[in-house]
Amino acid sequence: MQFQQLRYFVAVAETRHFTRAAEQVHVSQPSLSQQIRALERELGARLFSRARGNVALTDAGEALLPLARRILADAETARLEVAELVQLRRGRVRLGAPPSLCTGLLPEVLRTFHDLHPGIELLIEESGSHDLVRELARGALDLALVVMPLPAASPALTTVELLHEDLVVVSSTSAPELRRPVRIADLEGQPLVMFRHGYDLRELTVAACRAAGFEPSFTVEGGEMDAVLGFVRAGLGVAVVPSMVAARTRDLRVTALARPGLSRTIALAHRSDVAPPRAARELQKVLLATRPPAGATPPAGG
Repeated sequence: MQFQQLRYFVAVAETRHFTRAAEQVHVSQPSLSQQIRALERELGARLFSRARGNVALTDAGEALLPLARRILADAETARLEVAELVQLRRGRVRLGAPPSLCTGLLPEVLRTFHDLHPGIELLIEESGSHDLVRELARGALDLALVVMPLPAASPALTTVELLHEDLVVVSSTSAPELRRPVRIADLEGQPLVMFRHGYDLRELTVAACRAAGFEPSFTVEGGEMDAVLGFVRAGLGVAVVPSMVAARTRDLRVTALARPGLSRTIALAHRSDVAPPRAARELQKVLLATRPPAGATPPAGG
């Protein structure tokens, strides 16, 4: 008894028509009929009665149908289980994240995941949340770390909050010290090193300055995280960055923002209509298990 024969039998039983069943399983009608006859010979019983153009199950066919469905379902389950195991040996995960998290959170998380699943290829896309949401929607990413709240016109995504992070001000150790803690209003007239357009941190900082009643003044703009930190290090201005990034920057002065300060919430997102692949679900577990303490801010002056 072959899986193929059982699949053909179930197709005929459900359509009650040999030609339609053959079209459903993509074989010729003579080939399907031949396999059904071979199955009947092996079982020693007729499975269908054919009278006046009608196809009906015999008693033997009625008895076989639930068993055949169960066998085929078990075979499909086995195929999926093996496929998922194979994914964990040589699969791929496509993860999107803001560049600040690629600098701060992800290196340690990805190292942990790689130690657990060394055969998984990790593809990382650095971009702002708007771009990452768009890439998720078109299926170019399995998971993405995005800044909440999502844009109003976002597609249906499932999100799990990962961390709530304070923002701080970084400046060169050779520059005059800012008041502690620094207020957003104190940044008026300060030379700011600003991220490129589309960067979530740029939007947060500019919106906070405007809410305080002034337009920020940029000395340099358009950089990614590493470039911005380098420009600050060179004394070109100050920048507002996540506390997790500042904690890993030992040669810059870090100043906390006065309450209520600025913060951002990062969530892990995937499409609601498509379950992430097994390898992506395993990375999701590692990310959620290694989330840092909420709101942790490094000591000022470090």
